[in-house]
Amino acid sequence: MKIWMSGKIVGPDEAQISVLDHGLLYGDGLFEGMRIHAGRVFRLPDHLHRLAGGARALGLDLPYAIDEISQIVLETARAFGEAQAYVRLVCTRGRGALGVDPTGCRDPQLFCIVTSLTLYPDEKLASGIDLITASVRRPAVDSLDPQIKSLNYLNSVLAKREARLQGADEALILNGRGLVAEAAVANVFVVRGQRLLTPPTTDGALPGITRRSVMEIALELGLPAVEVSLGRLDFFQADEVFITGSGAGIVPVARLDGQRVGQGDSAPVTQQILRAFPPFAERMGVPF
Repeated sequence: MKIWMSGKIVGPDEAQISVLDHGLLYGDGLFEGMRIHAGRVFRLPDHLHRLAGGARALGLDLPYAIDEISQIVLETARAFGEAQAYVRLVCTRGRGALGVDPTGCRDPQLFCIVTSLTLYPDEKLASGIDLITASVRRPAVDSLDPQIKSLNYLNSVLAKREARLQGADEALILNGRGLVAEAAVANVFVVRGQRLLTPPTTDGALPGITRRSVMEIALELGLPAVEVSLGRLDFFQADEVFITGSGAGIVPVARLDGQRVGQGDSAPVTQQILRAFPPFAERMGVPF
């Protein structure tokens, strides 16, 4: 693991942040999770565009220009030196007085972590993961917009904890209307025939970078990919189900709440997407 902080590359034991930072105290900040594929940071400009938009929405002044942040990510990736890795870029509101008032925070902090990351064992990546439907619900988009990747991920943390305590790998999160939002740490896709269906952001889904990439790959392959509201029943009626995320990758789903989903182990559409993803990632990556 390598970490860029305050202009230096350091190890995890050297990286420090104030206990009065509002990112720590209140989850007041933003992050981006990115993947390094074949020595290239996947869709780095898109991630930084989303970071900048989230910062504007929160009224958080990024401490560096976007071009400088891009170089920070690439410098940290070079220091780690692996062709396959995970990047976590974090920006906090900075140190301030106790209390939620952010107007007294004057020194926003940015740091970048590059390390190895595997969310699921290889056998699950091959056979498919198990999901449960979480009892917690995704907050309404007019209370906490899921398009902002804030540091407050408690909703996802509780859903993931519930899944693990029940022996599952991942949680499916519904919104307050009972429609599918996403998984705890990933977007979800249902396949019917040759059509890919994924929940819209208005139902609580993050507009994920890997989600967007899968939809673009599907278009290149001649597979329709559309945003549409989904319920749990759609998963049981699906031919295939998979999840996508920068951390997760593209992962098939085998079961939901103990019941088999999909029409067997072949998952031809998912496999098409998986085969097409590496060359797409290389094409869309920024070398370091």
